[in-house]
Amino acid sequence: MTVPTKWVKFIIAIFLLPICAVLTQTFFTAFARATIAQRLWTAEEFWFFSLGAVLWFIAFFGLPRPVILYVFGHELTHALWVWLMGGRVTRFRVGRQGGHIVTDRTNFWIALAPYFFPLYSILAIALYGVLSLFMNVRPYGQLLYAIIGVTWAFQFTFTCWMILKNQSDLSDHGTFFSLVVIYLMNLVLLTVMLILASPQITFAGFGRDLLVNLGGFAEWVGAVTNEFRQGAPSR
Repeated sequence: MTVPTKWVKFIIAIFLLPICAVLTQTFFTAFARATIAQRLWTAEEFWFFSLGAVLWFIAFFGLPRPVILYVFGHELTHALWVWLMGGRVTRFRVGRQGGHIVTDRTNFWIALAPYFFPLYSILAIALYGVLSLFMNVRPYGQLLYAIIGVTWAFQFTFTCWMILKNQSDLSDHGTFFSLVVIYLMNLVLLTVMLILASPQITFAGFGRDLLVNLGGFAEWVGAVTNEFRQGAPSR
């Protein structure tokens, strides 16, 4: 008996849903606490990041979209993840109508990486780090936050836009599975960004909150299961 791979991935995606739910609850609880109680919204990192994101949203919906720039980053991300996985890229093509790479290795990480890996944000941070070795870049910290806001919003808007176009990257590995992985990985990225931006939130503290919420979810599942068993007719 042979089970199609997409069926296995569909089942895996179902088991990932509770993790998505608990992580979402923990993230928004931490974000609300940092924003209201710890006044994260007063920090310049928050304001310049938000300014960059807002400017990009205005540009995305009000100006011609730089599709080639996105397609180039999309295909380059595929290529980078192929190299990370030990593969080799033999062709790289980019155009306004789309692009593709030819490689000797593929998996769902390589296929879905452009939908959760903010390439241009990472390049901006890397460039800032390299320049800091040769000059004082602290006066440009606010500019870095704004650029990260622009590039992250660039990634987010184009990801949502491309998902609605029935991309083969998603369907090849099962659309449901792909969407769950994309959501989970983007949420992990946002969580890391929140922890780095808020001095009051630590990885250890967030992890403890996550475990508490996981325990609460497990108790809820147990309560629902018991109610179902008690309500089921006996034979």
